[in-house]
Amino acid sequence: MAHTQPALPYAQDALEPHISANTLSFHYGKHHAGYIKKLNAAVEGTDLAGLSLEELIAKGPSTGVFNNAAQTYNHTFYWNSLSPNGGGEPTGKVADAINGAFGSFEAFKAAFTSAAGTHFGSGWGWLVKDADGNLSVTSTHDAGCPLTDGLTPLLVVDVWEHAYYLDYQNRRPDYLAGFWQLVNWDFVAQNLG
Repeated sequence: MAHTQPALPYAQDALEPHISANTLSFHYGKHHAGYIKKLNAAVEGTDLAGLSLEELIAKGPSTGVFNNAAQTYNHTFYWNSLSPNGGGEPTGKVADAINGAFGSFEAFKAAFTSAAGTHFGSGWGWLVKDADGNLSVTSTHDAGCPLTDGLTPLLVVDVWEHAYYLDYQNRRPDYLAGFWQLVNWDFVAQNLG
């Protein structure tokens, strides 16, 4: 089974002015597509060829395909974490879960922004849920993915420089401010279950 790149859930210019069509063209069209191409080449003809992304990731970083499988998964999750109709504050069960875990939306937003903004180097900022339903904020390096720790991803922001450099250069805080204008709370609610 060859892995395929899911279509973006919106037009390439739909996230402007916070994320430009130019950035999406490179990020989705080159980086994400490249991970999928490399993943398919790495698993072709092996006993890994029939495994899903989640199964490949579960095998852990010791497998040679982990980076490409995890980056494929992480990027797809990132595109769905964004929406041109997103932003604002969550409502319903997402708001209740965030308030219960962090005390308030503002406290959660500060913790998430700090984890993503102070992450050194390439990686990801995540809102995750553990097996007991507890929410927390974490970050992962490079292709790291919470699935390897048995955590359920709820929301992610990509803090690799290719996610924002064309629009923001080295101004990651400005990129993160734009990210909050695009958060897809419906997707978070779907992941929360």
